Amino acid sequence: MAGRRVFVSGVGGELGIQVASMLEEEPWVGAIAGTDADPPRRRLKRTAYHRIHPDEHDRIVSTVIDFNPHVLVHVGVWEPDARAAPQAAASLTDQAATSIVGAAAECSALESVIVRSGIQIYGRARGALTRPDEFAPIRPTSEYGRTLADIERTAASVGRRVGVTVGAVRLASVIGPHVPSPLGRILRLPAVPFAAPANPAFAVIRQTDAARAIVAAAREHLAEPVNVVANGAITATQAARRGRRLSIPVVGPQWPVAGRLSHLTGAPMPDHVVETFRRGHLADNGRMLELLGLVPEQTTPDVIDDLYGWPSIVRRPARKQIA
Repeated sequence: MAGRRVFVSGVGGELGIQVASMLEEEPWVGAIAGTDADPPRRRLKRTAYHRIHPDEHDRIVSTVIDFNPHVLVHVGVWEPDARAAPQAAASLTDQAATSIVGAAAECSALESVIVRSGIQIYGRARGALTRPDEFAPIRPTSEYGRTLADIERTAASVGRRVGVTVGAVRLASVIGPHVPSPLGRILRLPAVPFAAPANPAFAVIRQTDAARAIVAAAREHLAEPVNVVANGAITATQAARRGRRLSIPVVGPQWPVAGRLSHLTGAPMPDHVVETFRRGHLADNGRMLELLGLVPEQTTPDVIDDLYGWPSIVRRPARKQIA
């Protein structure tokens, strides 16, 4: 395994940076390269970064093929209203997946593909399992869930065509310092909405645990999906109490209004986050240890406590100019 070349897409995002940083410390990893539309905000020691926009198909293809990776780690996924509006996020994610995963299929050294996915892929339709495992049917009911399902289908198709293993790391909502999380932004508002009277539970994952899981998947040549979810669960009202926020009950017809008000405060509420509040988002994480040798270091309540512990923006008046 020593000296394997690893290509990481989405290396400019917070999760991609952490994945690349951890891969740099792995003894089996040789050369590392990565691409993103935005440069990493922290120094990477030995990752060769290529600043390429997802719509630059030919540049992406030539960059990946020239590097000829043994392992492709595709983290270049835009969550709606995280770094881009929903329509733009879907377009950017589709362009990146088509170019990067497709280019990897032309690489003679390719052995394994690992893609970032999410538990939103299972959907939350009426009658859906409350805590689906990896064998549950894929029936997304949000735009983000459908985008993730498309990524998995694209990667699986490439894997079958060229005969390489494909693993999907299905993450709960990722929350952490500097992570642009729409769910995290809403939970930090002075007032947090909750679905009355159901108030269903959801789970999240800390970004460091998410990165550890993706690196473990690359190391183990994961060849199937795995749910990566922090232990424990929390409801919107429980989260609000922990953060000393107000809880605002919202019933079905009021959710569009709540979404518009949240957007005005700078915290847009995409449909998969509305789904989290109204129907809950949980998943069975029982196979993490078996497939990845991983147990998340933080529980869902721990992650939420840390979310409320981050300092808020402090606005300071401009200094007076001295002649």
